[in-house]
Amino acid sequence: MPDQQLTERLRSDSPRATAEIAAKVADRLVPGDVALLRGELGTGKTSFVRAAARALGVETPVTSPTFAIGNLYSASQCEIAHLDLYRLAEIEFADEAVVDDFLTPERIGFVEWPHDQLEAELLPRVVVTFEHAGDDDREIELRWRQDPPDWPDDV
Repeated sequence: MPDQQLTERLRSDSPRATAEIAAKVADRLVPGDVALLRGELGTGKTSFVRAAARALGVETPVTSPTFAIGNLYSASQCEIAHLDLYRLAEIEFADEAVVDDFLTPERIGFVEWPHDQLEAELLPRVVVTFEHAGDDDREIELRWRQDPPDWPDDV
């Protein structure tokens, strides 16, 4: 039986609005969940992770792990893993340990610049796609897998 999916298309007109969407997404994640973030440079992927991590209780600065591949953060209920795969040409399944070291059933994971093969392997809880829509505006698509969340009317 295929997984249920729900796609939400939202528009953000500011970094603050994007942070509010990130907090609402974070509220629906539990340990073991993975969120994949796709979009061009400068669309707000790292800012989204920063806001989601804050909503989950991370109190330390959340920075882009571009050169380190991944960062771990302590949150109120679990650890948060933040990976940035931009600099990796492609993750081979033989090198899966790079991802496995960060994404565990005890953590909530956020992965920027995931490869298609990785998406198929990870079965993410949500795939977040960002598109520039002029100035600070962004089109944000949330593609949820299984048990889609109920969104409040004000999103």
